[in-house]
Amino acid sequence: MLTQLSAGNFKSWKQIEKMRLAPITGLFGTNSSGKTSILQLLLMLKQTIESSDRAQVLEFGDEKSLTNLGSFRDAVFEHVKPGTMNFSLDWSLAKQLSVKDPASNTNTLFTVDQLSFECVVGENGADRLAVSNLAYNAGDYHFELKRKGQSGAKYELMGQGPNIRLVRTQGRVWDLPSPVKFYGFPDQVYAYFQNAGFLSDLQLAFENLFGRLYYLGPLREFPQRHYAWKGSEPSDMGRRGERVVDAMLASRQRGPYISPGKNKRRQTLEERVAYWLKELGLIHDFEVEAIAEGNNIYQVRVQKTPSSAKVLITDVGFGVSQILPVLVLCYYVPEGSIILLEQPEIHLHPSVQSGLADVFVDAMKNRKIQIIVESHSEHLLRRLQRRVADETITPEQTALYFCEATDNGSRLTGLELDLFGAIKNWPKDFFGDEFGVMAAITKAAMERKKVQRP
Repeated sequence: MLTQLSAGNFKSWKQIEKMRLAPITGLFGTNSSGKTSILQLLLMLKQTIESSDRAQVLEFGDEKSLTNLGSFRDAVFEHVKPGTMNFSLDWSLAKQLSVKDPASNTNTLFTVDQLSFECVVGENGADRLAVSNLAYNAGDYHFELKRKGQSGAKYELMGQGPNIRLVRTQGRVWDLPSPVKFYGFPDQVYAYFQNAGFLSDLQLAFENLFGRLYYLGPLREFPQRHYAWKGSEPSDMGRRGERVVDAMLASRQRGPYISPGKNKRRQTLEERVAYWLKELGLIHDFEVEAIAEGNNIYQVRVQKTPSSAKVLITDVGFGVSQILPVLVLCYYVPEGSIILLEQPEIHLHPSVQSGLADVFVDAMKNRKIQIIVESHSEHLLRRLQRRVADETITPEQTALYFCEATDNGSRLTGLELDLFGAIKNWPKDFFGDEFGVMAAITKAAMERKKVQRP
């Protein structure tokens, strides 16, 4: 689980300083206030890690990528030249990482359940992007790859911590080359140093972190009357939820694997999704069925009420097809995953927006899913406050933020929740001037009554 994020000079953010990330993290604020940019930073790192180009420092993407940021000049704060960008992440590990002492066959150098990574990238003077330095921190240990001088591609490796001294291989005193992408130690590290093999464990842990990160964008595919399934098992729903039916069909082979709570019978993915669709008041039931036995063409049929006929998903309100990828993603991805959601409330009734918060709480508590959501929904926020008040979740299990645009870039304000779910530092006009609107309505009504009097 991601626990902290810092960034500098990324898009509209001049600085994000030690932003706490909780199991449920909510980003709220006005349009163009920087909310989406925080998600885009994580998506940029993910698509870089998954890129086949080991020499590409950062992958800014294109129309087919998770995010399309253009170029470094487009993504750096105020588009300055030459520009630099920095970011750091802290995360907790699913299980402890134990690293053996290179100087001993039996001793352990360190055991940690939390790691951090930091990096600075910038232009190298020739309009090319280069890593200035990258570093991993594991408890009391710090391992850093740093560029020598302001230009060029020569690097040095440093290690600090108890009982550790990186030892050069005899006769191999050459400088190290550029890192792999923005986070990887070059292969020469393991040849030039006698006892640096464990550094690959840190790099692998970072790759595993982003391998568990999934994303669903704000725009969904229109529902279809027929879906062709070729037996694939997608890793996620796709940016627009286009693989949602594939995921539901693939999950049938797993059988019941979703726990709805302690001492409750495990459910299949379809059962859990059907439960929430009914709980949210959208439909009574739904099923994915083949149009004929042995056929790979499927239909999604829904039943609005217990007594109504089943109809195709295309013949009911748009809200069902909009929320379906959100629900499926929460229960399809492996336990312990991280989900990024952009405006999941689009096209949903206010009561359903409120219910989404309960879906997130359920996925967090029963599947250890971390959810980072960017939203404009007051109803979603209010339900999270209510769940803190009724002790379903604790204030520590949420991290809620208000983003706003200023003359000096975006600004992040952490919303302080007390034990009763109240926000102690509610920003001015957070969701508009509600009091002012009510006062204006009352004043207008009084004026009309004066005019209508005989």
